Amino acid sequence: MDEKGDVTLQKCGVRFKPPTLVIVYAHNDTGKLRKRSMPVRLLKQESKVSQVAEELCQHPKHGMYLKKIPLWQLEKMLCLMQNKLKGLSLDESLEATTQEYSINANEDLNKLDDEALEKKKTVMSESFEKNRKKPGDLDYVYDIEVDFNSVNASGQSEWDSD
Repeated sequence: MDEKGDVTLQKCGVRFKPPTLVIVYAHNDTGKLRKRSMPVRLLKQESKVSQVAEELCQHPKHGMYLKKIPLWQLEKMLCLMQNKLKGLSLDESLEATTQEYSINANEDLNKLDDEALEKKKTVMSESFEKNRKKPGDLDYVYDIEVDFNSVNASGQSEWDSD
């Protein structure tokens, strides 16, 4: 993949002036840490973040590094930069991006457009994989039994009573 072998991504972040993605990676064969700055010239105030992310992943120089970052995470970093380009402060940009890339239990996902719904699904899938217990994990239990009547005794409804 790389001239000297495969790499492992350590950290990724953004720089706002000029809009730049910054990654820190280690060469698997030497273990030596390197920092790579990738200017994001395609990003404008009206750009579609998902298209910019896909184009960056296809870039001949930077694509092999960016493909190691989950696409939703790359889009989130680009969204931060785009909000900053629109004139939002760093705190406002972080708040808007966090709200866009997080799941609210009270949010009605049926009212979202296809692109926003796809973002939410990706975040949910990532969260599921992160929290999933697999055979081989230390706290994995094969068969868990839960009595839901005792857990939810206070939240009874009319429709489920006999």
